[in-house]
Amino acid sequence: MTTGRPCSIARSLDVLGERWALLVLRELVLGVQRFDQIAAGTGAPRDILTKRLRGLEAAGLVSRRAYSERPPRFDYELTELGRGTVEILLTLMDFGDRHLSGEPPVHWHHAADAHVLRPQLVCQDCGRPATENLHDPTGPGAPSNAAR
Repeated sequence: MTTGRPCSIARSLDVLGERWALLVLRELVLGVQRFDQIAAGTGAPRDILTKRLRGLEAAGLVSRRAYSERPPRFDYELTELGRGTVEILLTLMDFGDRHLSGEPPVHWHHAADAHVLRPQLVCQDCGRPATENLHDPTGPGAPSNAAR
């Protein structure tokens, strides 16, 4: 568990802040469900992948369902809580597409008109970009000397 300033980012990173965990979630969002396919898509070593899947399952983000008893084999899928990580993954994808890649390796299509999705985080109350006029943090995790 993270110590220091109380912070929802730190709490989230305690669960999601490891490369393989995010790549496992990406594979599940892409519809990949079998261990071997997840391993191939992520490049994760089998022992690490097993550990990450167990951690994501313990955190309530992933569920598994047996499809074979001998040998034991499972399908993995996002839970409702796990589907809440899709926005995080889309934001990371957008950052990588805009700043770290020449041509985006994946294009998600949005809605019936099938335009290419360009995600943007907006305020749920006013609909403006979340980064617009972002200021005045409050609460136990806010610095006492925050600029006002």
